[in-house]
Amino acid sequence: MTTSSNEKEELIEALKACGAVKFGEFTLASGKKSKYYIDIKKASSDPGTLKIIAKQAAALIKEMDIDIVGGVALGGVPIATAVSLETNMPLLLIRKSAKEYGTGGRFVGDAEEGDRIILLEDVTTSGGSVLEAIGAIREAGCIIDKVITVVDREDGATENLGEIDVKLVPLVRASDLLADK
Repeated sequence: MTTSSNEKEELIEALKACGAVKFGEFTLASGKKSKYYIDIKKASSDPGTLKIIAKQAAALIKEMDIDIVGGVALGGVPIATAVSLETNMPLLLIRKSAKEYGTGGRFVGDAEEGDRIILLEDVTTSGGSVLEAIGAIREAGCIIDKVITVVDREDGATENLGEIDVKLVPLVRASDLLADK
């Protein structure tokens, strides 16, 4: 359940071409300093790159027993939406916190107890935001045991998700992206 080396190369080239891979001095959401930054918003706002991401994620999902494609706001939303369109599967969006007005709630979309959900994430570092979303999904009685991320920064997300029996499935790893740097 991984992408082929040709698919990885295609995605790496697309990420670089759309300006998603940047080098310099950056502060990550976790507060850590980094010499590179993956600006996946550049990729998810570029139709060609987003289509590559959706096709690769959809190919992986076809090998899984999944009912619903989910995405964590904000970064996972365009990716999950594209994958939902590619797979023709229902979409579930997970807010960072419950909405206090209108119909309220933490989810946009329908999920019922027992539904099997795959989360799509843009970039994972430690996995913090996706861990919280997994908690909300499980609290609703749904099943989640895999997360697909476009880029795994290889900074603890695999291990942190593993501790709660969730497998992280990266389309590419930071080491793949930086291999020729």
